[in-house]
Amino acid sequence: MSMPAVRTEHLTKRFGRLRAVDRLDLSVESGEVFGFLGPNGAGKSTTIRLLLGLARATAGSAEIFGIPAADIRAAHEKLAYVPADVALWPRLTGAEILELLARTGPGVDHAYQSDLVEQLDLDLRKRAGTYSTGNRQKVALVAAFATRAPLLILDEPTSGLDPLMERVFRTAVLEARRRGQTVFLSSHQLAEVEAVCDRVAILRSGRLADIATVTDLRRLYRTEVEIGYTGPPPDLSTVSGIDDVEPVGPGRLRLALTGPPAPVLRALAAAEVTTLAVREPSLEEIFLAYYGEANR
Repeated sequence: MSMPAVRTEHLTKRFGRLRAVDRLDLSVESGEVFGFLGPNGAGKSTTIRLLLGLARATAGSAEIFGIPAADIRAAHEKLAYVPADVALWPRLTGAEILELLARTGPGVDHAYQSDLVEQLDLDLRKRAGTYSTGNRQKVALVAAFATRAPLLILDEPTSGLDPLMERVFRTAVLEARRRGQTVFLSSHQLAEVEAVCDRVAILRSGRLADIATVTDLRRLYRTEVEIGYTGPPPDLSTVSGIDDVEPVGPGRLRLALTGPPAPVLRALAAAEVTTLAVREPSLEEIFLAYYGEANR
């Protein structure tokens, strides 16, 4: 079994009486795209700072490919990082910055770097001091995705990009996975996470609320099913996993389903069903459910 790209055990960070991260246990497998979700204040950025060795844990441990995160020199040979707010050397051109980062990192794929520059429509001749927020973000993304580092840690990496460039970003994430790199993606863009991630962790108040594949997370929550039928309505009274059955018009029912659909489908097979529409919850609805429950 390969070494996890990221592993934390009881990772805890306190600021005075505030626990920003509380006994966090994570294991991110090598080669996967891992989504890290949570609202502002949930502890995502603090966790990333601990993984980067930029903050010291109050308790517990964090490792990058088995290397203690606190060993910054050794751990950073294994990773590339894109922060939410990118700061560049203002007097250097984009090309000079990419060259500098390439020399200090674990190597770079120059052909792929050039391809990304073209796809992102980035002018490398300009000085970084003239770049917009989005262009600074592009420089950081090109540097990260073109690197040969086995781990990419991306913290809100598309916050300054327009929708067209976000599509380029998603393609680059999938290409990184194809190349065998691990991507640790912290994002508020839930559609983005849903599109590229293998697994997702949801952080709430510094604690891990859940961790699963996107598909499995959806199964934990109610799927909306709408049925059209002729003749007598289907008898669903004894079917497990069904809530909130309600008529929505002549010959139509709507219900909420939790768990596998097989029992419902068997019950419907005995009825004269004419239409069946199923709508799975989006990752955003699942995400908001955690915090709605917390607020209540």
